[in-house]
Amino acid sequence: MKKLGFIGMGNMASAILLGAVKSGFLKGEETIAYDPNDSKLNGLNRECGMAKATSIPDVIDNSEMILLAVKPKNVENILSENRDQLKNRTLLSVAAGWQYNRFRRFLDISTHICAIMPNTPAMVGEGMSIIEATNDLSPKEMVFTRQLFAALGQVEELSSDLMGIGGTLSGCAPAWVFMMIEALADGAVYYGLPRDIAYRLASQTVLGSGKMVRDTGMHPGKLKDDVCSPGGITIRGVKALEEGGLRIAMMNAMDAAYKKPD
Repeated sequence: MKKLGFIGMGNMASAILLGAVKSGFLKGEETIAYDPNDSKLNGLNRECGMAKATSIPDVIDNSEMILLAVKPKNVENILSENRDQLKNRTLLSVAAGWQYNRFRRFLDISTHICAIMPNTPAMVGEGMSIIEATNDLSPKEMVFTRQLFAALGQVEELSSDLMGIGGTLSGCAPAWVFMMIEALADGAVYYGLPRDIAYRLASQTVLGSGKMVRDTGMHPGKLKDDVCSPGGITIRGVKALEEGGLRIAMMNAMDAAYKKPD
């Protein structure tokens, strides 16, 4: 019996598997996975020793815990087709838009369920994963789950009513930050800095700034003030950003993403 089985091995599931193996939390041979893309499974098998399953039932039968990592539109069919096999089993899910109450409509009461929302920076070990507080995990299973996703970055637990807005922030904001990095680099390229260097400077600056906010616990406004000398160049840039509506643009982006109609 494997410690963790994967249903679906796309980019996120691969990041979870490789992150857990590289951190030493799991050994590749302690995992098993199924995906219709056999070449994907072959590659991961060669890279970390993960076992290849022949079907979804094969994963369920041979795993202590199962991680569902398929496209959201495929979840309902998988749950319906494997409802009986999932009885008395533990199912973790990273499928977007699927939370505890929605899963509960399709699965037997004996199935333990927990929804997790990771984001793409998990692929480089700097992810933000949100665990839904409403779940059926035993204390031992919760420890395993938190340690699994801690191998990919930071972990936060949120109540069900906050999963949507929390997932919007951590899940969508990487795209907006990438746009910021691109724009910062463009501004430097305009004045002659080579683009590859501009991207390195901008990305490391964003990474370091985020780490300062997280690790110091200081208010981001205070950290901003510390960089702004009176009459200096940074405060001039702050003024330009305020005139350009940076804050309201970010808030509007959150609003637009969170309120997207189903």
